[in-house]
Parts: sequence; structure tokens; C-alpha cells
Amino acid sequence: MMQRAKVFMLMAGLTALFVVAGGAVGGQQGAVLFFLIAAAMNVGAYWFSDRMVLRMYRAKVLGPEDAPELYAMVDRLRQRAGLPMPVVAVSPHDQPNAFATGRNPQHAVVCFTRGILQALPPRELEGVVAHELAHIKHRHMLVGTIAATLAGAVAMLGSVARWGMIFGMGRDDDDNPLALLVMAIVAPIAAAIVQLAISRQNEYQADRTAAEITGDPLGLASALRRLHAQAAHVPMDVNPAAAQLAIVNPFTGRRGGLTALFSTHPPMEARVEALESLAYEMGSGANPNRLR
Repeated sequence: MMQRAKVFMLMAGLTALFVVAGGAVGGQQGAVLFFLIAAAMNVGAYWFSDRMVLRMYRAKVLGPEDAPELYAMVDRLRQRAGLPMPVVAVSPHDQPNAFATGRNPQHAVVCFTRGILQALPPRELEGVVAHELAHIKHRHMLVGTIAATLAGAVAMLGSVARWGMIFGMGRDDDDNPLALLVMAIVAPIAAAIVQLAISRQNEYQADRTAAEITGDPLGLASALRRLHAQAAHVPMDVNPAAAQLAIVNPFTGRRGGLTALFSTHPPMEARVEALESLAYEMGSGANPNRLR
């Protein structure tokens, strides 16, 4: 129920922003036009956002014959999680990373980068697979996928405003040049805020559920450390709107600016510490407080 409320809020927020932008660019007619565009995008984001995100990552869907060991691992863990078999995909990026997308468990996709399949040993890869299945189980990926799609759309509003000023909008008496300027500045920030609407608590919840699926919190903790370290050195060329879907921030290596200020991922140290504490609770690890 909470995930559906988040989806509604995201869609309503996008619609309101588009109507305001349309009014700034073209008055009442612009507001009506942008309302219709927003309505179409909301429908498209719900039904087709998973395909859009896969395109952002240039991912290719795999069958069991393409990657039998990976497919078997996903199949085994999804049975433990009580989920239908998701579509498995691989993205040609060298940065080790993974994400889940889709509107519900029956239409879910788990995608891995080429880099993660090469970098992680089986124990750590199991933790990553379970983490993505946990997002599906808790229906986090619907909100995340729609947010990724809509954040990219909202960011385009800034470009609309800038080009509008370049080509003379705002010079007529009926236009508002100040509104165009404000929209050009505010729209990219609004896109980041849309992504921040996705609670960081989803990552903690997915980490915990993944540990319960595998029974190995320290395996996932080790994977997160490795992924975080490599993301800082191996860049990824992907639309920032899709960054919050990944298990670790693809732009970890970028320092400062809005990327750091509006990070959609919890601190890696906090995630690892939570998993170590869970391992102690489950009896599979030492007391983390004694290690500090």
C-alpha cells in the first residue's frame, strides 16, 4: 500500500510540474498541452518504464542457455524468496553493479552488468541476486523504475526553458521571462528531488531481506564493499536518472556537486555495519562492537 502511495505521489508531482512549466512556456494553451504530455508519460512510465530503464543501461535479455550458472542461481534464490522467475538481463558496462526493475513480481527484471559477473565470487554474487529479489518482493522496483523515468523527464524541462529563452520566448508581453529562467534553474534540481522521493530505507530493507534469503549477511556485506570500491575507479556511462536503481551508486567516483549532495544511496559503511549486526543476531558473525 505504501509503495502505491509513493507511485501516486510521484505521478501527481510530475503532472503538477509539467502543468506549471507549460504555463510558463506557453500560457494556458501550454499548460493544457503539457498536462496531456504528463498524462501520456504517466501511463507510459507505469507500463513501459522497465523497458526504458533497460535501454538506459543498454541491457540484453538472457535465456537459460546464454548464462546457465547465473540463471540457475537466480532461479534457486527466487524460489527461496517465494517469487516467480524474473527476466534476467546483462548490461555491457564494466563497472560491477546490478538492479531490478518492473511494475510487479510477475513482470520483473533483474539486470547485472558484465563487470559484476567478472568481479564477484559466487558467494558474493548470491548476496547481490538476493538483494535485487528483495526489491522485487517488497515492490520497491515499481517506485524506483517510475522515479527513474520521471526524473529524466523532469530534467528535460530545464532544457525546454533554456531553448525557449534562446529562441526568443519571454520577449512578448504575454510571456514571462523570469518564469523561464526560474524553470531552467529549478527543473534539474527538481529531478534530483524526485529521485530522493525514493526512501533510502528501501536499501536497508532489501539488504536485510537478502540476508534472510541467503542466510549469509556477511556475503552481501563483502559484495557491497567490493562493489563500492570498484565503482569509485570504474566509471559508468548511464543516464543519472537511472542511478538510484543500482545496488551501489554508479557515480561513487564523482566528488562534489549535486551528485554527492543528492545521493540516493545510504552510506556504504552504514549498510555494511547493519549487515554485520544482523550476522551477529543470526549467529553467523562476531559481535561487530568488539571489532571496533
